[in-house]
Amino acid sequence: MTEKRKPSGPDLTKGVSLTDFKEAKLLGHVGEEDVLLVQAGSEIFAIEPACSHYHGPLAEGLVVGDTIRCPWHHACFSLRSGEATRPPALNALAVWEVMRDRDKIIVQRRREAPKPSAARRSAPTPDKFVIVGGGAAGFAAAETLRREGFAGAITMLSDDGAMPVDRPNLSKDYLAGSAPEDWLPLRGADYYQDAGIDLRLNTNVSAIDAKTRSVTLGNGDRLSFDRLLLATGAEPVRLQVPGADQPHVHTLRSVADSRAVIKTAGSARHALVIGASFIGLEVAASLRARKIEVHVVAPEERPMQKVLGAEMGDFVRSLHEENGVVFHLKDTVEKLAGMRATLKSGAVIEADLVVVGIGVKPRLALAEQAGLFADRGVSVSEYLETSVAGIFAAGDIARWPDPHSRQTIRVEHWVVAERQGQTAARNMLGKRERFDAVPFFWSQHYDVPINYVGHAESFDDIAIDGSISGRDCLLKYRRAGRVLAVASIYRDLDNLKAELEMERSHA
Repeated sequence: MTEKRKPSGPDLTKGVSLTDFKEAKLLGHVGEEDVLLVQAGSEIFAIEPACSHYHGPLAEGLVVGDTIRCPWHHACFSLRSGEATRPPALNALAVWEVMRDRDKIIVQRRREAPKPSAARRSAPTPDKFVIVGGGAAGFAAAETLRREGFAGAITMLSDDGAMPVDRPNLSKDYLAGSAPEDWLPLRGADYYQDAGIDLRLNTNVSAIDAKTRSVTLGNGDRLSFDRLLLATGAEPVRLQVPGADQPHVHTLRSVADSRAVIKTAGSARHALVIGASFIGLEVAASLRARKIEVHVVAPEERPMQKVLGAEMGDFVRSLHEENGVVFHLKDTVEKLAGMRATLKSGAVIEADLVVVGIGVKPRLALAEQAGLFADRGVSVSEYLETSVAGIFAAGDIARWPDPHSRQTIRVEHWVVAERQGQTAARNMLGKRERFDAVPFFWSQHYDVPINYVGHAESFDDIAIDGSISGRDCLLKYRRAGRVLAVASIYRDLDNLKAELEMERSHA
């Protein structure tokens, strides 16, 4: 028999004193359930202590006003309602009632959870909103429209065969074999039905007519819209060498791609990863978890040097080498003949599984056909509206004016896409909410997570606090003395504080 887990900390039904709090937080329990007490100003709140995204410990998070932010992936929750106010978390946390008896704080009863957003909708309206894309931005927009009480029609058109999924998992735990496939969908099929979201999978959109406010589907059907969100995402750059079209050569973007890699990996002994990007190296780590020999070929001198700098690049390389990955840097693949890859240097690598991770490109064809202004991405205002009123864009295709870097930027990060989807949805409803969130992403390499906030397309100086090799560090990427981005390893709270500082610097 497994030993019963012991609840954390003091019994909150008996009461605790404010003097027991450490940094405005106290982890205790009510019955068998762990509960986190949080002091925000003069108020005390009681919430579920684990983030609803990947169960990050909120006791180690950052309290901002009447919200708390997760230390792992920067989700944010209302302390009052438990609602997930910022992705990547989508589900609310449980909340308990707090009583005060003189200097004691007592928690006994869990508050009733608010009714799901689908049930709060008022009578249907004639408004028709169409979302093109079934990724992070498209899903977050559809969910937010219903959460905000929109009662019109929502049609979500996805050319993917799978429901919207947690894409970061495709190169991480799912590919490594440590997460089951039923973890992947962001919501089950019944959610779309209950929320009245018409999700159409395997559906191509061939054209958008901005004048008649309609989209034409691949089968010739036309759908009219009052508001449109374009969230077509990005697609992998294809390898242009002889032999790249062989069945054991894969890219990784969709559930189908990940399944195909896993299937080939089932009998593979030698894998070649082309490209030392975040995705490429996450794939390398996942394939090593499957005990497959892995070689990585990339033209750079160091992995991820352009984003993270030389020292962090060297660390990432040595981390992968410690785990058995063999690098062939400053080199490229010239041809794939059967199971043999020939490199420019003349080296030959045997590989019965090849994964190509040489970047992605935004899917702009629809936007360009519709006459939307584009500049290395779909140009949008601070409200994520395109050059045509009533048509919005979010996610990997959107180039927006970023108040922190003071540039127009396009970012291919999961959390950014989700947050843009939410803001775009509110602006489709006429809220006029600026998108000014600081970009954030995380990358996992074996047991080492790298968190990155901000955006530095170039930098002239990196200030390093702590030890990169000791896996305890905070790096500030600066240009002309301004901090544009911060990366960290096991400095989660500092990373959250850096994000908050960037937000406040342009508020």
